[in-house]
Amino acid sequence: MASPGIKARFDRTLFVTRWLMAPMYLGLVAALGMLVVVFLHEIATYVPQALTMTAETAIIAVLTVIDLTFVANLLLIVIFSGYETFISKLDLGEGAERPAWIGVDFAGLKMKLIASIVAISAIDLLKRFMAISYDDERTGGIADPSLFWPAMIHLVFVLSGLLMALMDWLVSKSDHKGMT
Repeated sequence: MASPGIKARFDRTLFVTRWLMAPMYLGLVAALGMLVVVFLHEIATYVPQALTMTAETAIIAVLTVIDLTFVANLLLIVIFSGYETFISKLDLGEGAERPAWIGVDFAGLKMKLIASIVAISAIDLLKRFMAISYDDERTGGIADPSLFWPAMIHLVFVLSGLLMALMDWLVSKSDHKGMT
């Protein structure tokens, strides 16, 4: 049996290892920087074409930058919430702006993540839908078959979100029953 001093040192050492995650969060910050570069590239590509582009092209361009923005928002949620959950609380000082979503509980974080993923998937699906060319002979005028798998994946994301929300609701109901 280990002495209390050895166990205490082991516990402290194990606790400090959470900082091994810090480089991963810095990597996510670098990924956010990459998204900013891609976003700026998309803007620089589409803005000069604004006076000559079709409405469909404009919609696809707007959906592309919205999609990049949603992915960036998702990254921020993962960076801040993950850092605060697994490494350390952010010490922002007195009077610093602190978004309400920082420090959300795990159930809230799951819902924000799945909602972001569903929104990103929906925008991607809409972009694909807008970009297809209808070939009435091939598809019967109904839809392009290349939309099938993206639509199915989106449906899986939506159902996953609904199931997570249902599970959280059931857990909250069972917690309330145990309290009464």
